[in-house]
Amino acid sequence: MNNTVHAIAKNWQPLAPLLSVPYTEEDYNNRVELLNQLIDEVGENEQHPLASLLDTVGILVANYEQEHYALPEASPQEVLAYLLDEHQLTQSQLPEVGSQGVVSEILRGKRQLNKRQIQALAKRFNISPEVFF
Repeated sequence: MNNTVHAIAKNWQPLAPLLSVPYTEEDYNNRVELLNQLIDEVGENEQHPLASLLDTVGILVANYEQEHYALPEASPQEVLAYLLDEHQLTQSQLPEVGSQGVVSEILRGKRQLNKRQIQALAKRFNISPEVFF
């Protein structure tokens, strides 16, 4: 065994539960907890000694989420309907989009969301405009 592998083997056991690929929900939750702690510690400091660990754990979490929680493709109308339902809003409570009639036409597929409406919705709900595409 070369020196690098020997050093890793010697120190791996305490780290393995935190750095191994998550296969179960419990593994995933442990990685998310570690990720949150690392975010609190590292913040935006790319020079922090733990910055690369933050990247690694983030990749492990993202891969698990993509495999287990991937959302199906949704139309812009379905996204808008979901946002209305999730935030318990009525069609008339979206002035960013237009009148209640305009919102209704969008939800029925008779009218499309335009760029201005998408940007306004993204800002209001703190989501990426990409969810509408």
